[in-house]
Amino acid sequence: MKILLYNPDNGVTRNFMPHLWMFLLQAITPPGHEVTLIDANARAMSDDEIVKFIKEQKIELVGIGAMTRMAEKAYRVADAIRAAGVPVVMGGPHVTEVPDEALGRDGGPRHVDAIALGEADETWPKIVEDAARGELKEIYEPLDEAGKERKPSLQPYPEIPWESLDLDQFDFFPRILRPLLSRVGPRWQTFHIIPIESGRGCPYGCEFCTVTGFFGDSIRFRTNQSIVDELLKLKARAKKESGFFTVFFVDDNFAISIKRTKSLLRDIIAADAQVPWTAQISANLLRDEELVDLIARSGGRMIFIGMESIDHVNLADVNKSFNKPEEYAAVLNRLDERNIHAVTSFIIGLDNDTPGVADRILQQVRTWPAGLPIFGQLTPFPSTPLYKRLLKDGRLIRPKHWLKFERYSMAHRPLKMTIDETHQELHHAWAASYSPERNAEVIQSMSHKALGPRVFHFITRLVFRAIYFPQTTKRAWMKVVWQNRSTISGFVKEGLGMMLSPKKTSRDRIENSPAAVNAKKADDHVNRPSIVSARRILD
Repeated sequence: MKILLYNPDNGVTRNFMPHLWMFLLQAITPPGHEVTLIDANARAMSDDEIVKFIKEQKIELVGIGAMTRMAEKAYRVADAIRAAGVPVVMGGPHVTEVPDEALGRDGGPRHVDAIALGEADETWPKIVEDAARGELKEIYEPLDEAGKERKPSLQPYPEIPWESLDLDQFDFFPRILRPLLSRVGPRWQTFHIIPIESGRGCPYGCEFCTVTGFFGDSIRFRTNQSIVDELLKLKARAKKESGFFTVFFVDDNFAISIKRTKSLLRDIIAADAQVPWTAQISANLLRDEELVDLIARSGGRMIFIGMESIDHVNLADVNKSFNKPEEYAAVLNRLDERNIHAVTSFIIGLDNDTPGVADRILQQVRTWPAGLPIFGQLTPFPSTPLYKRLLKDGRLIRPKHWLKFERYSMAHRPLKMTIDETHQELHHAWAASYSPERNAEVIQSMSHKALGPRVFHFITRLVFRAIYFPQTTKRAWMKVVWQNRSTISGFVKEGLGMMLSPKKTSRDRIENSPAAVNAKKADDHVNRPSIVSARRILD
């Protein structure tokens, strides 16, 4: 049987990182079946084009995975595919949260032939075999003998053949930026972001988050060796292809067990399996100096931190009091000293937010090291404690907002701002953070660092800008490049100067920078591997 696994686009921006669920299901598909992957974030197709592809390829089963913001697109594509006579099974967080919706049991239309609830590690092989026999059931869920939900242990873990998979559709940077990117290093002929998970589950239970409801609050981990083996495959492929591969650990909180995370990072270092990687880690866990050292030495280059707010009341309202705003600066300085970029995430529209909240956040951000701030509005996802609270209080104005997806449009009434004011604050936060003037200011603040890290940070800023401002066409990218021509011109002049006068190398710039000198002093006193060791990895 020929199977298509399809991931809808996210409705916000093109996402060049493939979604892990597709590769996992492909890896555990029973022998004798052929699986094709399409991610609409990287390979855009109209509904008619998808149906045409399915007919030409003689696809017999389509699996669709969707988060809430993808639900409208997922249902529409599923309807078109079913109309062409091909069965559709849908899974993922949204379907798990509102299963009756996909099946048409809530008074709406039916969109699928079957649904997979929760984690599909155990149920997917059964779905495939039932579909091959023409005996699909309506609902598949992983249950134990007592009828209770069973979570997969992640041991053993499916082997994904990253060394041989076709990843062309996921080349990260648009072609227009590749000449500039090639200045960073000769191996950057391609740029792929690869999703890997080291564990599942989160015990924190933030009010707005769907993670605890989907993965549970018990933490499960893969073996260190299985992760090291994946990294070694990717490292070997990058060398073979003269490309750049970076890993995104998709765990919702990569360092939730600090002891275990340190063990994993030490094993990565010992196996020489370092590839540049990104992960999501709570600010409170980054207090640990040794952990941050190991992050740097093991290849950690970017850490996503859900700060959410600089207001203690807001954090308490959403059950995230473990975040301490007074600690943010120390955490960010700790990362910056080791050349680790911080992606700092904030929510606009929390119950204690008032007009001017964007400027209050931006004022704090400007006192921190160069980073990558991102902003989102408070969104009530179905079945979360936040959704239930707003529904009970009568504050939901679009209870099924996902059925008519509107980018950055509120689904509820904030407490201390109007909806229009919230939208204005969100827009201002993005515009001020990624204007050409702010980009130039940030790059100037990094003048003590080598050219490569500064170029990388600048390009990343342009990409992050596209999260909010539409930037998917060549013309849009050319406009952004032109707006930032002053900074780009500075990079070109500096690069040419280095080529003509190569006496001062990148290593000289790094090792003589104030941060490196201070780190060396600290190493001399404490006798611990720190920033200098991390920067040797960078070289």
